[in-house]
Amino acid sequence: MSEHCSHRERFQRLMHYKSVDRGVHWEFGYWDETIDRWHEEGLPRHLDNNAAIEGYFGVDARTIVPMRNTNLNPQFEHKILEEKDGRVIVQLADGTIAEEIKSGTRTIPHFIDFPVKDRRSWEDYKKRLRIDDPERKIDYKAIANELNASESPVCIDIGSVLGVPRSMIGFERISLMVYDDRDLVQEIIDHLTELTMSQLAPALEAGIRVDFGAGWEDICFKNGPIISPKMFDEMCGPSIQRICDALRSHGCDIIWTDCDGDINALVPIWLKKGLNCMFPIEVRGGSDPVALRQEYGKELLLIGGFDKFCFDTKESIVAELKRLTPLIEEGGYIPHCDHRVPASVSYNNYRFYVREKLQLLGFTKSQIQDIEPLSR
Repeated sequence: MSEHCSHRERFQRLMHYKSVDRGVHWEFGYWDETIDRWHEEGLPRHLDNNAAIEGYFGVDARTIVPMRNTNLNPQFEHKILEEKDGRVIVQLADGTIAEEIKSGTRTIPHFIDFPVKDRRSWEDYKKRLRIDDPERKIDYKAIANELNASESPVCIDIGSVLGVPRSMIGFERISLMVYDDRDLVQEIIDHLTELTMSQLAPALEAGIRVDFGAGWEDICFKNGPIISPKMFDEMCGPSIQRICDALRSHGCDIIWTDCDGDINALVPIWLKKGLNCMFPIEVRGGSDPVALRQEYGKELLLIGGFDKFCFDTKESIVAELKRLTPLIEEGGYIPHCDHRVPASVSYNNYRFYVREKLQLLGFTKSQIQDIEPLSR
Protein backbone atom coordinates (compact mmCIF):
# COMPACT_ATOMS: atom_id res chain seq x y z
CA MET A 1 0.00 0.00 0.00
CA SER A 2 1.01 3.65 -0.26
CA GLU A 3 3.43 4.86 2.40
CA HIS A 4 1.43 8.07 2.63
CA CYS A 5 -1.67 7.15 4.58
CA SER A 6 -3.20 8.74 7.64
CA HIS A 7 -3.19 6.90 10.92
CA ARG A 8 -6.97 6.71 10.59
CA GLU A 9 -6.66 4.88 7.27
CA ARG A 10 -3.96 2.64 8.73
CA PHE A 11 -6.19 1.66 11.65
CA GLN A 12 -9.11 0.82 9.36
CA ARG A 13 -6.97 -1.25 7.03
CA LEU A 14 -5.30 -3.13 9.87
CA MET A 15 -8.59 -3.98 11.57
CA HIS A 16 -10.02 -5.23 8.28
CA TYR A 17 -7.02 -7.51 7.62
CA LYS A 18 -5.66 -5.38 4.78
CA SER A 19 -2.03 -4.52 4.09
CA VAL A 20 -0.52 -1.66 6.08
CA ASP A 21 2.75 0.26 6.00
CA ARG A 22 3.17 -0.45 9.72
CA GLY A 23 1.08 -1.58 12.66
CA VAL A 24 -0.73 0.57 15.23
CA HIS A 25 1.26 1.56 18.34
CA TRP A 26 -1.12 1.76 21.29
CA GLU A 27 -0.60 1.16 24.99
CA PHE A 28 -2.95 0.96 27.99
CA GLY A 29 -1.34 3.19 30.58
CA TYR A 30 0.62 2.75 33.80
CA TRP A 31 0.11 2.36 37.53
CA ASP A 32 0.81 5.48 39.57
CA GLU A 33 3.52 3.50 41.36
CA THR A 34 5.06 2.59 37.99
CA ILE A 35 5.39 6.26 37.12
CA ASP A 36 6.97 6.95 40.53
CA ARG A 37 9.49 4.17 39.95
CA TRP A 38 10.33 5.29 36.43
CA HIS A 39 11.02 8.83 37.64
CA GLU A 40 13.81 7.33 39.73
CA GLU A 41 15.08 5.33 36.75
CA GLY A 42 15.26 8.02 34.09
CA LEU A 43 11.77 9.06 33.03
CA PRO A 44 11.65 12.90 33.01
CA ARG A 45 9.76 14.02 36.10
CA HIS A 46 7.50 16.43 34.25
CA LEU A 47 5.91 13.39 32.61
CA ASP A 48 3.55 12.49 35.43
CA ASN A 49 0.40 11.07 33.80
CA ASN A 50 -0.60 8.39 31.31
CA ALA A 51 -1.28 10.71 28.39
CA ALA A 52 2.06 12.50 28.74
CA ILE A 53 4.04 9.26 28.98
CA GLU A 54 2.24 7.70 26.02
CA GLY A 55 3.03 10.81 24.00
CA TYR A 56 6.68 10.54 25.04
CA PHE A 57 6.75 6.95 23.78
CA GLY A 58 5.18 7.93 20.45
CA VAL A 59 1.87 6.15 21.03
CA ASP A 60 -0.49 6.70 18.09
CA ALA A 61 -3.33 9.12 18.74
CA ARG A 62 -7.06 8.56 18.68
CA THR A 63 -9.88 11.10 18.57
CA ILE A 64 -12.72 10.83 21.07
CA VAL A 65 -16.30 11.94 20.41
CA PRO A 66 -17.33 13.93 23.50
CA MET A 67 -20.19 12.22 25.32
CA ARG A 68 -21.94 12.52 28.65
CA ASN A 69 -23.79 9.23 28.75
CA THR A 70 -23.09 7.89 32.24
CA ASN A 71 -21.69 11.00 33.90
CA LEU A 72 -23.37 11.64 37.25
CA ASN A 73 -24.97 15.07 37.55
CA PRO A 74 -24.49 16.15 40.20
CA GLN A 75 -21.56 14.04 41.33
CA PHE A 76 -21.21 13.03 44.95
CA GLU A 77 -19.03 15.19 47.12
CA HIS A 78 -15.48 13.87 47.25
CA LYS A 79 -14.68 13.95 50.95
CA ILE A 80 -12.58 12.31 53.63
CA LEU A 81 -14.74 10.38 56.10
CA GLU A 82 -11.96 9.04 58.34
CA GLU A 83 -8.19 9.14 58.55
CA LYS A 84 -5.93 7.04 60.76
CA ASP A 85 -2.88 4.76 60.75
CA GLY A 86 -1.77 5.86 57.29
CA ARG A 87 -5.16 5.02 55.79
CA VAL A 88 -7.94 7.28 54.55
CA ILE A 89 -11.61 6.42 54.14
CA VAL A 90 -13.06 8.58 51.36
CA GLN A 91 -16.34 9.06 49.56
CA LEU A 92 -15.57 9.20 45.84
CA ALA A 93 -17.36 11.23 43.18
CA ASP A 94 -19.40 8.20 42.08
CA GLY A 95 -20.69 7.60 45.61
CA THR A 96 -18.54 4.61 46.48
CA ILE A 97 -16.71 4.48 49.81
CA ALA A 98 -13.09 3.41 49.52
CA GLU A 99 -10.11 2.86 51.77
CA GLU A 100 -6.87 4.26 50.43
CA ILE A 101 -3.37 4.02 51.84
CA LYS A 102 -1.12 7.07 51.84
CA SER A 103 1.93 5.17 50.63
CA GLY A 104 2.56 1.95 48.78
CA THR A 105 0.20 0.62 46.12
CA ARG A 106 -2.38 3.36 45.63
CA THR A 107 -3.57 2.43 42.15
CA ILE A 108 -6.06 -0.20 43.32
CA PRO A 109 -8.23 1.06 46.24
CA HIS A 110 -10.16 -1.16 48.61
CA PHE A 111 -13.89 -0.52 48.21
CA ILE A 112 -15.96 -0.66 51.38
CA ASP A 113 -19.47 0.34 50.35
CA PHE A 114 -21.50 1.23 47.28
CA PRO A 115 -24.32 3.73 46.72
CA VAL A 116 -27.03 1.42 45.30
CA LYS A 117 -28.28 -1.17 47.75
CA ASP A 118 -31.95 -1.57 46.87
CA ARG A 119 -34.77 0.01 44.87
CA ARG A 120 -35.04 3.03 47.14
CA SER A 121 -31.36 3.91 46.85
CA TRP A 122 -31.52 3.29 43.09
CA GLU A 123 -34.37 5.80 42.74
CA ASP A 124 -32.23 8.39 44.53
CA TYR A 125 -29.17 7.53 42.45
CA LYS A 126 -31.13 7.62 39.18
CA LYS A 127 -31.84 11.32 39.72
CA ARG A 128 -28.17 11.89 38.90
CA LEU A 129 -28.58 9.97 35.63
CA ARG A 130 -31.51 11.83 34.08
CA ILE A 131 -31.83 11.22 30.36
CA ASP A 132 -33.52 14.61 29.90
CA ASP A 133 -30.79 16.48 31.78
CA PRO A 134 -30.09 19.59 29.65
CA GLU A 135 -26.41 19.41 30.59
CA ARG A 136 -26.16 16.17 28.59
CA LYS A 137 -27.10 17.96 25.38
CA ILE A 138 -24.29 18.25 22.86
CA ASP A 139 -24.53 19.88 19.43
CA TYR A 140 -23.00 17.01 17.50
CA LYS A 141 -23.67 18.63 14.13
CA ALA A 142 -21.46 21.54 15.15
CA ILE A 143 -18.45 19.26 15.70
CA ALA A 144 -19.10 16.67 12.96
CA ASN A 145 -16.91 18.30 10.31
CA GLU A 146 -13.96 18.64 12.67
CA LEU A 147 -14.21 15.02 13.79
CA ASN A 148 -14.62 13.77 10.23
CA ALA A 149 -11.45 15.61 9.21
CA SER A 150 -9.42 13.88 11.93
CA GLU A 151 -6.23 12.13 10.86
CA SER A 152 -6.66 9.76 13.83
CA PRO A 153 -9.31 7.05 14.22
CA VAL A 154 -12.47 8.40 15.82
CA CYS A 155 -13.80 6.57 18.87
CA ILE A 156 -17.25 6.79 20.40
CA ASP A 157 -18.11 5.59 23.90
CA ILE A 158 -20.74 2.85 23.90
CA GLY A 159 -21.06 2.80 27.68
CA SER A 160 -21.49 -0.20 29.92
CA VAL A 161 -24.25 -2.76 30.22
CA LEU A 162 -23.35 -4.62 33.43
CA GLY A 163 -20.01 -3.10 34.45
CA VAL A 164 -21.40 0.22 35.70
CA PRO A 165 -24.23 -1.50 37.61
CA ARG A 166 -21.57 -3.73 39.20
CA SER A 167 -19.63 -0.61 40.20
CA MET A 168 -22.63 1.15 41.73
CA ILE A 169 -23.96 -1.96 43.52
CA GLY A 170 -20.77 -3.87 44.35
CA PHE A 171 -19.58 -7.30 43.28
CA GLU A 172 -21.02 -9.33 46.14
CA ARG A 173 -24.35 -7.51 46.24
CA ILE A 174 -25.05 -7.62 42.51
CA SER A 175 -24.14 -11.33 42.42
CA LEU A 176 -27.03 -11.90 44.83
CA MET A 177 -29.33 -9.19 43.48
CA VAL A 178 -29.62 -10.82 40.04
CA TYR A 179 -31.43 -13.62 41.90
CA ASP A 180 -33.08 -11.72 44.76
CA ASP A 181 -34.31 -8.75 42.69
CA ARG A 182 -33.59 -9.45 39.07
CA ASP A 183 -36.18 -6.91 37.93
CA LEU A 184 -34.27 -4.12 39.66
CA VAL A 185 -30.96 -5.07 38.01
CA GLN A 186 -32.74 -5.28 34.65
CA GLU A 187 -34.25 -1.84 35.21
CA ILE A 188 -30.79 -0.40 35.91
CA ILE A 189 -29.36 -2.06 32.78
CA ASP A 190 -32.23 -0.75 30.65
CA HIS A 191 -31.91 2.78 32.02
CA LEU A 192 -28.17 2.91 31.31
CA THR A 193 -28.83 1.61 27.79
CA GLU A 194 -31.36 4.37 27.18
CA LEU A 195 -28.86 6.87 28.52
CA THR A 196 -26.17 5.60 26.13
CA MET A 197 -28.54 5.60 23.17
CA SER A 198 -29.65 9.14 23.99
CA GLN A 199 -26.05 10.21 23.24
CA LEU A 200 -25.03 7.63 20.63
CA ALA A 201 -27.98 8.03 18.27
CA PRO A 202 -27.76 11.84 17.88
CA ALA A 203 -23.99 11.65 17.34
CA LEU A 204 -24.37 9.07 14.57
CA GLU A 205 -27.34 10.85 13.01
CA ALA A 206 -25.34 14.09 12.94
CA GLY A 207 -23.08 12.46 10.36
CA ILE A 208 -20.04 11.81 12.55
CA ARG A 209 -17.98 9.10 10.89
CA VAL A 210 -17.03 6.74 13.71
CA ASP A 211 -14.16 4.29 13.28
CA PHE A 212 -14.75 2.24 16.41
CA GLY A 213 -17.06 1.97 19.37
CA ALA A 214 -15.50 1.25 22.76
CA GLY A 215 -17.28 0.16 25.93
CA TRP A 216 -16.33 -1.02 29.40
CA GLU A 217 -17.51 -3.96 31.49
CA ASP A 218 -14.92 -5.56 33.82
CA ILE A 219 -17.39 -8.24 34.86
CA CYS A 220 -15.04 -11.23 34.54
CA PHE A 221 -12.45 -12.55 36.95
CA LYS A 222 -10.09 -15.51 36.85
CA ASN A 223 -13.01 -17.92 37.17
CA GLY A 224 -15.13 -16.26 34.48
CA PRO A 225 -18.07 -13.82 34.53
CA ILE A 226 -19.86 -12.76 37.71
CA ILE A 227 -23.16 -14.14 36.35
CA SER A 228 -23.80 -17.14 34.12
CA PRO A 229 -23.46 -16.70 30.35
CA LYS A 230 -27.14 -17.63 29.97
CA MET A 231 -28.23 -14.92 32.39
CA PHE A 232 -25.86 -12.42 30.81
CA ASP A 233 -27.33 -13.16 27.39
CA GLU A 234 -30.89 -12.78 28.67
CA MET A 235 -30.33 -9.62 30.69
CA CYS A 236 -27.65 -7.81 28.67
CA GLY A 237 -27.84 -9.28 25.17
CA PRO A 238 -30.68 -7.06 23.88
CA SER A 239 -28.87 -3.91 25.03
CA ILE A 240 -25.60 -4.94 23.40
CA GLN A 241 -27.33 -5.78 20.14
CA ARG A 242 -29.25 -2.48 20.12
CA ILE A 243 -26.04 -0.48 20.56
CA CYS A 244 -24.08 -2.54 18.01
CA ASP A 245 -26.92 -2.37 15.46
CA ALA A 246 -26.93 1.43 15.74
CA LEU A 247 -23.19 1.59 15.08
CA ARG A 248 -23.27 -0.85 12.19
CA SER A 249 -26.20 0.91 10.54
CA HIS A 250 -23.93 3.98 10.34
CA GLY A 251 -20.92 2.14 8.94
CA CYS A 252 -18.99 1.34 12.13
CA ASP A 253 -18.09 -2.37 12.31
CA ILE A 254 -15.24 -2.28 14.84
CA ILE A 255 -16.80 -2.53 18.28
CA TRP A 256 -15.11 -3.57 21.51
CA THR A 257 -15.59 -3.68 25.22
CA ASP A 258 -12.92 -3.49 27.92
CA CYS A 259 -13.24 -6.55 30.13
CA ASP A 260 -10.52 -8.07 32.30
CA GLY A 261 -10.30 -11.65 33.52
CA ASP A 262 -11.47 -14.83 31.77
CA ILE A 263 -13.83 -13.62 29.02
CA ASN A 264 -14.04 -16.91 27.11
CA ALA A 265 -17.60 -17.75 28.15
CA LEU A 266 -18.89 -14.36 27.00
CA VAL A 267 -17.08 -14.07 23.66
CA PRO A 268 -19.70 -16.09 21.71
CA ILE A 269 -22.48 -13.89 23.12
CA TRP A 270 -20.66 -10.68 22.28
CA LEU A 271 -19.97 -11.88 18.75
CA LYS A 272 -23.57 -12.95 18.24
CA LYS A 273 -24.79 -9.52 19.31
CA GLY A 274 -22.32 -7.63 17.11
CA LEU A 275 -19.44 -6.82 19.46
CA ASN A 276 -16.45 -8.20 17.56
CA CYS A 277 -13.28 -6.95 19.27
CA MET A 278 -11.79 -8.08 22.59
CA PHE A 279 -9.74 -5.76 24.84
CA PRO A 280 -7.35 -5.90 26.75
CA ILE A 281 -7.20 -9.74 26.84
CA GLU A 282 -5.69 -10.35 30.26
CA VAL A 283 -3.49 -13.42 29.82
CA ARG A 284 -3.03 -14.52 33.46
CA GLY A 285 -6.71 -13.76 34.01
CA GLY A 286 -7.58 -16.64 31.70
CA SER A 287 -7.80 -14.97 28.27
CA ASP A 288 -5.28 -15.40 25.47
CA PRO A 289 -5.22 -13.65 22.08
CA VAL A 290 -3.51 -16.61 20.40
CA ALA A 291 -6.16 -19.07 21.63
CA LEU A 292 -8.99 -16.69 20.75
CA ARG A 293 -7.74 -16.26 17.19
CA GLN A 294 -7.34 -20.02 16.82
CA GLU A 295 -10.94 -20.56 17.93
CA TYR A 296 -12.69 -17.70 16.14
CA GLY A 297 -10.40 -16.86 13.24
CA LYS A 298 -10.76 -13.52 11.52
CA GLU A 299 -14.27 -13.10 12.87
CA LEU A 300 -12.62 -11.69 15.98
CA LEU A 301 -10.47 -8.57 16.37
CA LEU A 302 -7.97 -8.32 19.21
CA ILE A 303 -6.31 -5.52 21.17
CA GLY A 304 -3.82 -6.04 24.02
CA GLY A 305 -2.73 -9.48 25.13
CA PHE A 306 0.97 -8.95 26.01
CA ASP A 307 1.29 -10.69 29.38
CA LYS A 308 2.14 -8.02 31.98
CA PHE A 309 4.21 -10.61 33.88
CA CYS A 310 6.63 -11.06 30.96
CA PHE A 311 8.57 -7.82 31.49
CA ASP A 312 11.09 -9.35 33.92
CA THR A 313 13.93 -9.87 31.45
CA LYS A 314 14.74 -9.02 27.87
CA GLU A 315 14.53 -12.71 27.07
CA SER A 316 10.97 -12.99 28.46
CA ILE A 317 9.93 -9.86 26.56
CA VAL A 318 11.26 -11.26 23.28
CA ALA A 319 9.64 -14.65 23.93
CA GLU A 320 6.23 -13.09 24.54
CA LEU A 321 6.49 -10.90 21.45
CA LYS A 322 7.49 -13.95 19.39
CA ARG A 323 4.40 -15.74 20.70
CA LEU A 324 2.26 -12.87 19.41
CA THR A 325 4.10 -12.41 16.10
CA PRO A 326 1.73 -14.58 14.00
CA LEU A 327 -1.19 -12.40 15.08
CA ILE A 328 0.74 -9.22 14.28
CA GLU A 329 1.55 -10.59 10.82
CA GLU A 330 -2.02 -11.74 10.17
CA GLY A 331 -3.65 -8.42 11.08
CA GLY A 332 -6.77 -7.53 12.99
CA TYR A 333 -4.60 -7.19 16.08
CA ILE A 334 -2.99 -4.35 18.05
CA PRO A 335 -0.51 -5.64 20.66
CA HIS A 336 0.06 -3.92 23.98
CA CYS A 337 0.29 -4.76 27.67
CA ASP A 338 -2.80 -6.65 28.82
CA HIS A 339 -3.60 -3.96 31.41
CA ARG A 340 -1.82 -0.98 32.90
CA VAL A 341 1.91 -1.59 33.26
CA PRO A 342 2.58 -2.59 36.90
CA ALA A 343 5.30 -1.23 39.17
CA SER A 344 7.31 -4.46 38.88
CA VAL A 345 8.40 -3.32 35.40
CA SER A 346 11.66 -1.39 35.15
CA TYR A 347 11.92 1.68 32.94
CA ASN A 348 14.72 0.16 30.85
CA ASN A 349 12.80 -3.07 30.28
CA TYR A 350 9.74 -1.13 29.19
CA ARG A 351 11.85 0.90 26.76
CA PHE A 352 13.29 -2.35 25.40
CA TYR A 353 9.78 -3.80 25.02
CA VAL A 354 8.49 -0.77 23.09
CA ARG A 355 11.50 -0.79 20.76
CA GLU A 356 11.15 -4.51 20.05
CA LYS A 357 7.40 -4.19 19.56
CA LEU A 358 7.77 -1.33 17.10
CA GLN A 359 10.29 -3.32 15.06
CA LEU A 360 7.74 -6.13 14.81
CA LEU A 361 5.05 -3.63 13.81
CA GLY A 362 7.17 -2.52 10.86
CA PHE A 363 8.46 0.82 12.14
CA THR A 364 11.65 1.88 10.40
CA LYS A 365 14.85 2.44 12.34
CA SER A 366 14.55 6.19 11.87
CA GLN A 367 10.90 6.17 13.02
CA ILE A 368 11.94 4.36 16.19
CA GLN A 369 14.88 6.66 16.85
CA ASP A 370 12.60 9.69 16.45
CA ILE A 371 10.87 8.58 19.66
CA GLU A 372 12.91 10.28 22.37
CA PRO A 373 13.14 7.52 25.02
CA LEU A 374 14.15 5.03 22.29
CA SER A 375 16.76 7.24 20.64
CA ARG A 376 19.51 6.18 23.04
